[in-house]
Amino acid sequence: MMKKTLITVLTFLLIGQIKLKAQDNGAAIAGAVAGIAAIGAGIAAVEQMKEQAELSATEWFLTNHPEYNQFSLKTLDFDGKKLKDMSTTSVITFKIQEFEIYDDEPVLGKKLVLFGFTSYGWINEYGIDFNKVQWFLISADEWMNMMTSYSQVASGEANETAIREALTNGKVVNRGIKAKKGEDVDFYKIDGDMYLVTDYSNDMKFIYNERSLGIFLKSTKDLVQIKRGSIIDIHEFFFDENE
Repeated sequence: MMKKTLITVLTFLLIGQIKLKAQDNGAAIAGAVAGIAAIGAGIAAVEQMKEQAELSATEWFLTNHPEYNQFSLKTLDFDGKKLKDMSTTSVITFKIQEFEIYDDEPVLGKKLVLFGFTSYGWINEYGIDFNKVQWFLISADEWMNMMTSYSQVASGEANETAIREALTNGKVVNRGIKAKKGEDVDFYKIDGDMYLVTDYSNDMKFIYNERSLGIFLKSTKDLVQIKRGSIIDIHEFFFDENE
């Protein structure tokens, strides 16, 4: 829907330019028409890369987790890093869900999220180089552990049980966790050049900065700041019953 709206708006703008410039010369018309074609080609190229990424994610999942025989896999976010993040690393997220067939209808089951952390040069003139992608498969329990660790460093709240309760029953919002039961968990208000760090695992450190979840990948020494919207989408996928 968003893609169609963008094409429509840009097309009308360029047609307007054609009408305004039509009295000047034919070159203006040709330029505007070429602009429309370029927009369409650019959108098509992005869609092709998304399809390629989804295919590669599916191949990785089939290769590394043959125990899953019935599942759906869809792109959750093709570029999940913050707009202000100037690093060469980005992250693609995919939502995966098991299902069983009962009476010819799929019944949904366990949920997983697959992270694909990219590194410098992952997109080139030949397309996407998936040798430059690190894959991490996350379950709902692992996501809860990640968000608990991150929320503790972002808020200073020492009561892990309170954070887990807020995450389970509430919503992740821009300023922290909005709890439906119990107390909200408010994140610190810190400057953009301040970082709060926690050592999460052998693979990652978590960094709180400008209300974002920063993930430092130890193997490549890359830091990517995940968009707040992506964090919210992942959390809702795992814990919203309507998802």
